Amino acid sequence: MNFFSGFCFREEEELFEAFTCKGEFCIKGFSYGAIKAFENACVTETRLDKLQLFSPAFFQNKDEKFKKLQLLSFCKNQQEYLEKFVQNVLYPSCVDIEKFLHVQTAQELRELLYYVYDEGKLRALKKKGVAIEVYLGAKDKIIDVVAAKEFFQPYATIYLLQNVGHILH
Repeated sequence: MNFFSGFCFREEEELFEAFTCKGEFCIKGFSYGAIKAFENACVTETRLDKLQLFSPAFFQNKDEKFKKLQLLSFCKNQQEYLEKFVQNVLYPSCVDIEKFLHVQTAQELRELLYYVYDEGKLRALKKKGVAIEVYLGAKDKIIDVVAAKEFFQPYATIYLLQNVGHILH
C-alpha cells in the first residue's frame, strides 16, 4: 500500500525488504515515516490489515532540554548535525545509504521530536483488527529502544532485533 520515509531519507523501503508486508493492505513507515504511517492508518477509509513501524521516531520520553538542543544543533550547523545523525542511524552497520539521503527542514525535525503517539488511536486501530508490528534494533543510537518497546507493547507485536541499530541492519 504505502511506505513513508524517515527523516532525511527518501525511497529507502528496500532497506526493510526482509520485514515488509508484501500485501496490498499494509501501511509501513521508517522512523519519522512511522509517524506519518501511523497517522495515515488512523484516517484511511480503505481496508487496512497491517501497520508496520520500523524504528519509529519515539521521543515523547525525552525532556524539553534534549529537544531544544537537537533543534539548536541542527539550525547552527545542519551539515555537521546530519553527518552525526547518519553515523548514528547506520551504527553498527556499514550499509551504503547515500542514494537514500535527502535533506529536510528544522520544522520536520521539530515535528518528529515533539510528536506524541496517541494511545487512544493505537487502541482504535487494534480494535478495528489492524495488526500493528513494531521493529526495533537493540543497538539503536537514535531512540530509546526500551521506552519505545514498553510503550508499544500493549498494542503491537514487537520485534526486537539483536545486534542491529536504527536501520535494522
